[in-house]
Amino acid sequence: MTRLADKRVLITGAGAGIGRAAALLFAANGARVAVLDVAEEAGAATAEAIRDADGEGLFVAADITQPDQVAAAVDRVADAFGGLDVLYNNAGGSTAADGKVTELPIEEWWRTIQVDLFGTFLGCRFAIPVIARSGGGSIINTTSVRAMIGTLGADAYTAAKGGVITLTKALALECAPDRIRVNAIAPGAVMTERAKGLFAQAEETGNDAIGARHLLGLGEPDDIARLALYLASDESRLMTGAIIPIDSGVSAT
Repeated sequence: MTRLADKRVLITGAGAGIGRAAALLFAANGARVAVLDVAEEAGAATAEAIRDADGEGLFVAADITQPDQVAAAVDRVADAFGGLDVLYNNAGGSTAADGKVTELPIEEWWRTIQVDLFGTFLGCRFAIPVIARSGGGSIINTTSVRAMIGTLGADAYTAAKGGVITLTKALALECAPDRIRVNAIAPGAVMTERAKGLFAQAEETGNDAIGARHLLGLGEPDDIARLALYLASDESRLMTGAIIPIDSGVSAT
């Protein structure tokens, strides 16, 4: 399979979960994949798995909330690959400390904004010029179904992911002259290892309303990775500014 033949790709948070699934799938489809993660052992393991399957995988250690680290990571990938065609801003997430605005810790608010919104901003800030010089390409951001509907118990995460939606739409307009498509995926609940822990806590407290709204069942990392593959490929050449839910029907309920 060569849907991404010779595409130069950077995926953040690719040491585990959706990012790892996407990195392996992209590489299997011919992409040269840079795996960015703050967790060095996990990130290096993903890159090694790509190489073990005869793909080209490069690990880059970086914290997506630190501008200098993100800038250096993008530069390293561009130097190694001779440019960049695709940025997948996958890294992010919430914690059990999130909650109502009147109750959640202030530090949790800022942690979530930094990881989910500021981290996406930094990835775009430093990758856009490189993708433009490379002749254009695709940026895939990660929002959430929680940013598209009203839900309880995750106000920091909802706000941060809502910011990703509007940032995506603004960048779609700004980047079109450089032939850069900018879209966002809005997953529902996906059964990563981290999410399994959060769902277990929700079930214990009786706060599992969002899980119950998934009409077709809960998602797996590969479900999201396959949509990201389409957005990374030239098959989506006329798509930009789109916010695409892949949420098992949650946004329809």
